[in-house]
Amino acid sequence: MDAFTPDGTFTDMSIGVVFSGPDGLPEQVENYARAFPDMHRELERVYVTGDVVVVQLRLQGTHQGPLHLPQGELKPTGNRMDAPCCDVFELVDGKIKRFDCYPSGTVIMGQLGVLGDLDAAFES
Repeated sequence: MDAFTPDGTFTDMSIGVVFSGPDGLPEQVENYARAFPDMHRELERVYVTGDVVVVQLRLQGTHQGPLHLPQGELKPTGNRMDAPCCDVFELVDGKIKRFDCYPSGTVIMGQLGVLGDLDAAFES
């Protein structure tokens, strides 16, 4: 919380939800920490231009707890994810005013095994 400006926001672009304030900002981080207790963020590249920082990374972890999504609760699958992600930070006076997180939701859901049989949807 101390890293954010008082009006700072965190948007999970994969689900289109904006988190803000002392109650909202930690919500999605805590959600993923419960679902993936071994969560690791593998940083690949960092770009800085003025007060904007862009980070290319991979989200890695094993789905061992419930993951709360707008559609409902995804029960633990026991599957591992290693998904690409891009984070964009807008800074003001050294604090985060805006944090937009772009995890690849389709890759995550595919690796967790919840997308179904996509091969059946395509013609050969």
